[in-house]
Amino acid sequence: MSVECRNIINIMENIAPAFLAEEWDNVGLQVGNPNRAVKRIMICLELNGKTMDEAVEKDIDMIITHHPLIFKPLRKLVTLDPIVRIVNKLIKNDINLYCAHTNLDIAIGGTSDYLAQLLNLKDVSPLSITHNKKYSKLVVFVPEDSIEDVREAISQAGAGNIGNYSHCTFQTKGIGTFKPLDGAVPYIGNINELEKVNECRLESIVAVDTINDVIKAMLKVHPYEEVAYDIIPLDNRIESLGLGRIGYLENPKKLKQLALELKNVLNADQIKMIGDESMVIEKIAICTGSGSEFIKDAYKNKCDCYITGDIKYHDAQFAKELGLNVIDAGHYETENIICSSLKERLITELEKNNYKLEVIISELNINPFKII
Repeated sequence: MSVECRNIINIMENIAPAFLAEEWDNVGLQVGNPNRAVKRIMICLELNGKTMDEAVEKDIDMIITHHPLIFKPLRKLVTLDPIVRIVNKLIKNDINLYCAHTNLDIAIGGTSDYLAQLLNLKDVSPLSITHNKKYSKLVVFVPEDSIEDVREAISQAGAGNIGNYSHCTFQTKGIGTFKPLDGAVPYIGNINELEKVNECRLESIVAVDTINDVIKAMLKVHPYEEVAYDIIPLDNRIESLGLGRIGYLENPKKLKQLALELKNVLNADQIKMIGDESMVIEKIAICTGSGSEFIKDAYKNKCDCYITGDIKYHDAQFAKELGLNVIDAGHYETENIICSSLKERLITELEKNNYKLEVIISELNINPFKII
């Protein structure tokens, strides 16, 4: 079967909401038509000449990348430019290109969370906070015999999630009154007669980015023709989002041992290490990709080690002076791992919507560096 690209974009927006992206970033649909029918999706770290040819050969309809193809506005469409050449091939072959970059880094379950999962870190939190997630309170009035149906519907849609708890609600009993007027089709009561009903006030906290789904689910199961409900904005800071992660190893280990295990987990040809290789590491900061700018954050949070990529010479000297152990595991190696995780999550969400599409991962190693 085929699915309109816009439906796949909606799923990606749930996985990595675009509003989370850094201001300088460029995410979302970069090339193509949101109405395009999609049957085959290819996921890759980034789109270059080789992965573009791979997509054409494999009859791909939509490519999802982590790194954006287009960062800055294209002033000229001359195919001597490698980026323009790829854009030209996308258009000629009717292939859509979608990017989830820093929004996937920041989102729950994104790149840094996945690396934290591979390292079995516990008590994980953001390294550099960029967003405090906004919440509202949903209050809805429900007849007593329908309270469980409504509670379950809003909870399944995302209401009432607080930390490691779900289905968090509160209810009080009371008397609801209403008079059905001409033209109404009341669930209870008669036209032009005041009705008194045993009702419950059901309330729950809802993340702003899921409020529409929760309301839709609530209205679907609520028995009343006209539902009385309130949405109340909250100042609660229940959940913070950001770049990188901080966490703790379940079993502390020496820096060299950690580096060797990380090398194996990432299937890396080499990794670089800065610091005392015999020091026991427990508290770790991580940032996939290029994360030298967060060395100070890792130090201020009293981490024993910072794992990232693209550490330059002077950054390494700075970390050493701070007494912060650092493992440079490579930009490509720390980010390419997200492809398999993203494939699994995308397939799961597609199946929830009864979309049967083929999702593959690029088979090419596009790491520009070779170890000799």
